[in-house]
Amino acid sequence: MRSLNKIKLLLVLLSGLSFNLFADEPQCLMIHVPQGDPKAFKQAINIANNIPKQMGVDAVRVEVIAQGPGLALFTKGSPETERIKSLAIQSDETIGGGTSFKACAATIAGIKKRTGKEPELVEGVEVTSPGAVARILELSKQGCTYIRI
Repeated sequence: MRSLNKIKLLLVLLSGLSFNLFADEPQCLMIHVPQGDPKAFKQAINIANNIPKQMGVDAVRVEVIAQGPGLALFTKGSPETERIKSLAIQSDETIGGGTSFKACAATIAGIKKRTGKEPELVEGVEVTSPGAVARILELSKQGCTYIRI
């Protein structure tokens, strides 16, 4: 029983050490928007706007990833267009990475196949290829925290 307690203590100490090694790195938060609900759009942008204010703009990197019906968040005519543009401009000025916006390439390809044209994205939105799920897996490997809206 004592050796089990020693192992537990060692694990706690090692996890604290690894946390301290990366304390100067900005934290990473990904916000996944797979649904086309305007309330979800507003909530995602509110989080992307508020977290850097609460933690410090250089202390956190936020990436909003939209796919499927959620891609409407990033297209011209979205109710959040001006806020997305504003956050994208502010992000260019931060050390920690600020807030970025990624549109799913697979969703865009599906829309183009169905309608014959690609959706027009809001200024400041980038396309992530091959798609949103691959980007989410990539960010997860980097230790990013995942939120689904």
